[in-house]
Amino acid sequence: MEYRAGSALYTHRLGVLLGQAVDQGDVVVLCGPLGSGKTVFVKGLAQGLGADTSQVHSPSFSLLHVYSGRVPLYHFDLYRLDSSDELLDLGFDEYLFEGDGVAAVEWGDKFAEMMPEQALWVRFFGVDDASDERRIRLSGAGCDVRRVLERLRCALAENEGGWV
Repeated sequence: MEYRAGSALYTHRLGVLLGQAVDQGDVVVLCGPLGSGKTVFVKGLAQGLGADTSQVHSPSFSLLHVYSGRVPLYHFDLYRLDSSDELLDLGFDEYLFEGDGVAAVEWGDKFAEMMPEQALWVRFFGVDDASDERRIRLSGAGCDVRRVLERLRCALAENEGGWV
Protein backbone atom coordinates (compact mmCIF):
# COMPACT_ATOMS: atom_id res chain seq x y z
CA MET A 1 0.00 0.00 0.00
CA GLU A 2 1.42 3.38 -0.92
CA TYR A 3 0.35 6.88 0.09
CA ARG A 4 1.43 10.17 -1.43
CA ALA A 5 1.76 12.86 1.24
CA GLY A 6 1.91 16.35 -0.25
CA SER A 7 3.20 17.92 2.97
CA ALA A 8 4.02 17.25 6.61
CA LEU A 9 0.33 17.80 7.36
CA TYR A 10 -0.61 14.81 5.20
CA THR A 11 2.14 12.70 6.74
CA HIS A 12 0.76 13.57 10.17
CA ARG A 13 -2.80 12.81 9.02
CA LEU A 14 -1.79 9.33 7.85
CA GLY A 15 -0.17 8.75 11.26
CA VAL A 16 -3.40 9.77 13.02
CA LEU A 17 -5.43 7.30 10.96
CA LEU A 18 -2.91 4.54 11.59
CA GLY A 19 -3.02 5.32 15.32
CA GLN A 20 -6.76 4.71 15.22
CA ALA A 21 -6.21 1.40 13.39
CA VAL A 22 -3.54 -0.22 15.57
CA ASP A 23 -4.04 -2.25 18.73
CA GLN A 24 -2.06 -3.43 21.72
CA GLY A 25 0.90 -5.54 20.60
CA ASP A 26 1.25 -3.97 17.14
CA VAL A 27 4.73 -2.90 16.03
CA VAL A 28 5.28 -0.14 13.46
CA VAL A 29 8.81 0.05 12.01
CA LEU A 30 9.68 3.37 10.33
CA CYS A 31 12.46 3.63 7.75
CA GLY A 32 13.74 6.55 5.73
CA PRO A 33 16.49 9.15 5.61
CA LEU A 34 16.88 11.97 8.12
CA GLY A 35 14.12 14.53 7.71
CA SER A 36 11.83 12.21 5.76
CA GLY A 37 8.86 12.53 8.13
CA LYS A 38 9.23 9.64 10.57
CA THR A 39 8.81 11.72 13.73
CA VAL A 40 5.95 13.76 12.21
CA PHE A 41 4.26 10.45 11.42
CA VAL A 42 4.79 9.20 15.00
CA LYS A 43 3.28 12.43 16.34
CA GLY A 44 0.17 11.61 14.29
CA LEU A 45 0.26 8.00 15.48
CA ALA A 46 0.30 9.25 19.08
CA GLN A 47 -2.64 11.55 18.39
CA GLY A 48 -4.58 8.66 16.85
CA LEU A 49 -3.91 6.67 20.03
CA GLY A 50 -5.27 9.53 22.14
CA ALA A 51 -1.91 10.60 23.61
CA ASP A 52 -0.89 14.16 24.44
CA THR A 53 1.17 15.08 21.38
CA SER A 54 2.75 18.21 22.86
CA GLN A 55 5.57 16.06 24.26
CA VAL A 56 6.17 13.97 21.12
CA HIS A 57 9.57 14.54 19.54
CA SER A 58 12.42 12.45 18.22
CA PRO A 59 13.81 10.37 21.09
CA SER A 60 17.31 10.30 19.53
CA PHE A 61 19.07 11.31 22.72
CA SER A 62 17.04 9.22 25.15
CA LEU A 63 16.30 6.39 22.68
CA LEU A 64 12.81 5.73 24.09
CA HIS A 65 9.77 7.78 25.05
CA VAL A 66 6.54 6.33 26.40
CA TYR A 67 3.27 8.19 25.78
CA SER A 68 -0.06 7.39 27.44
CA GLY A 69 -3.15 6.95 25.28
CA ARG A 70 -5.86 4.32 24.88
CA VAL A 71 -2.84 1.99 24.94
CA PRO A 72 0.74 3.12 25.65
CA LEU A 73 2.92 4.15 22.71
CA TYR A 74 6.57 3.08 22.97
CA HIS A 75 8.52 5.40 20.65
CA PHE A 76 12.03 4.11 19.91
CA ASP A 77 14.71 5.85 17.86
CA LEU A 78 17.55 3.47 17.02
CA TYR A 79 19.61 5.93 14.96
CA ARG A 80 22.47 6.17 17.46
CA LEU A 81 22.65 2.48 18.34
CA ASP A 82 25.43 0.35 16.90
CA SER A 83 24.72 -3.15 18.18
CA SER A 84 21.85 -5.44 19.02
CA ASP A 85 23.28 -5.71 22.55
CA GLU A 86 22.57 -2.01 23.07
CA LEU A 87 19.04 -2.60 21.87
CA LEU A 88 18.53 -5.48 24.27
CA ASP A 89 19.93 -3.36 27.13
CA LEU A 90 17.02 -0.95 26.50
CA GLY A 91 14.57 -3.78 27.19
CA PHE A 92 13.51 -3.60 23.55
CA ASP A 93 12.34 -7.21 23.34
CA GLU A 94 10.27 -6.82 26.51
CA TYR A 95 8.43 -3.79 25.13
CA LEU A 96 7.77 -5.50 21.80
CA PHE A 97 6.94 -9.01 22.90
CA GLU A 98 5.59 -8.53 26.43
CA GLY A 99 4.41 -4.92 26.43
CA ASP A 100 0.81 -3.79 26.61
CA GLY A 101 1.09 -1.04 24.02
CA VAL A 102 2.01 -0.16 20.45
CA ALA A 103 5.68 0.20 19.49
CA ALA A 104 6.85 2.75 16.91
CA VAL A 105 10.47 2.05 15.97
CA GLU A 106 12.36 4.71 13.99
CA TRP A 107 15.44 3.39 12.16
CA GLY A 108 14.25 -0.17 12.79
CA ASP A 109 15.81 -1.27 9.50
CA LYS A 110 19.22 -1.07 11.23
CA PHE A 111 18.13 -4.08 13.29
CA ALA A 112 15.67 -5.76 10.93
CA GLU A 113 16.53 -9.19 12.31
CA MET A 114 15.19 -8.11 15.72
CA MET A 115 11.83 -6.89 14.47
CA PRO A 116 8.81 -9.18 14.86
CA GLU A 117 7.68 -11.07 11.77
CA GLN A 118 4.27 -9.40 12.03
CA ALA A 119 5.62 -5.85 12.13
CA LEU A 120 4.12 -3.18 9.89
CA TRP A 121 6.92 -1.53 7.90
CA VAL A 122 6.45 2.12 6.96
CA ARG A 123 9.00 3.41 4.46
CA PHE A 124 9.40 7.09 3.59
CA PHE A 125 10.68 8.26 0.19
CA GLY A 126 11.18 11.82 -1.00
CA VAL A 127 9.61 12.55 -4.38
CA ASP A 128 12.16 15.23 -5.29
CA ASP A 129 14.57 17.58 -3.54
CA ALA A 130 12.48 20.69 -4.25
CA SER A 131 9.34 19.45 -2.52
CA ASP A 132 8.06 18.31 0.88
CA GLU A 133 6.05 15.65 -0.92
CA ARG A 134 6.68 12.08 0.25
CA ARG A 135 5.73 8.62 -0.83
CA ILE A 136 4.95 6.46 2.17
CA ARG A 137 4.86 2.71 1.61
CA LEU A 138 3.21 0.44 4.18
CA SER A 139 3.88 -3.29 4.04
CA GLY A 140 4.25 -6.40 6.12
CA ALA A 141 3.11 -9.97 6.51
CA GLY A 142 0.63 -11.74 8.70
CA CYS A 143 -2.95 -11.38 9.81
CA ASP A 144 -2.19 -8.53 12.25
CA VAL A 145 -0.70 -6.39 9.48
CA ARG A 146 -3.59 -7.24 7.13
CA ARG A 147 -6.07 -6.23 9.86
CA VAL A 148 -4.34 -2.88 10.44
CA LEU A 149 -4.01 -2.13 6.72
CA GLU A 150 -7.66 -2.95 6.09
CA ARG A 151 -8.75 -0.62 8.90
CA LEU A 152 -6.47 2.06 7.46
CA ARG A 153 -7.91 1.59 3.95
CA CYS A 154 -11.43 2.02 5.31
CA ALA A 155 -10.45 5.14 7.26
CA LEU A 156 -8.76 6.64 4.21
CA ALA A 157 -11.80 5.89 2.05
CA GLU A 158 -13.95 7.77 4.55
CA ASN A 159 -11.44 10.64 4.58
CA GLU A 160 -11.06 11.02 0.81
CA GLY A 161 -8.04 8.77 0.33
CA GLY A 162 -4.84 10.01 -1.18
CA TRP A 163 -3.64 6.60 -2.32
CA VAL A 164 -1.73 6.25 -5.55
